[in-house]
Amino acid sequence: MSSLSTHVLDAALGRPAAGMDLLLTLEDGSTRPGRTNDDGRARVDADLPAGVHTVRFETGAWFAGRRRATFYPAVTVTFAMVEGEHHHVALLLSPFSYTTYRGS
Repeated sequence: MSSLSTHVLDAALGRPAAGMDLLLTLEDGSTRPGRTNDDGRARVDADLPAGVHTVRFETGAWFAGRRRATFYPAVTVTFAMVEGEHHHVALLLSPFSYTTYRGS
């Protein structure tokens, strides 16, 4: 089994994206909801199977809650989880662009 964490940073303001909802969907269709903490981080506290999974970041609602416009109502990242490894999906976000990468 493997583990997953994420970190979302508001690149436009240079601050963590605290309080952003997200949803991890496993290859079998099961889901695990989450929300970033004050440091913009979230962790799935479960052993996860290898496979192709997605994490959907609810960016539109998050920006709307801060009275900021955005082009992206959601950001969905599909990734391949390898057995026995920790996976870190990082998201650098601004209202009109985003970048994601596998962190450590």
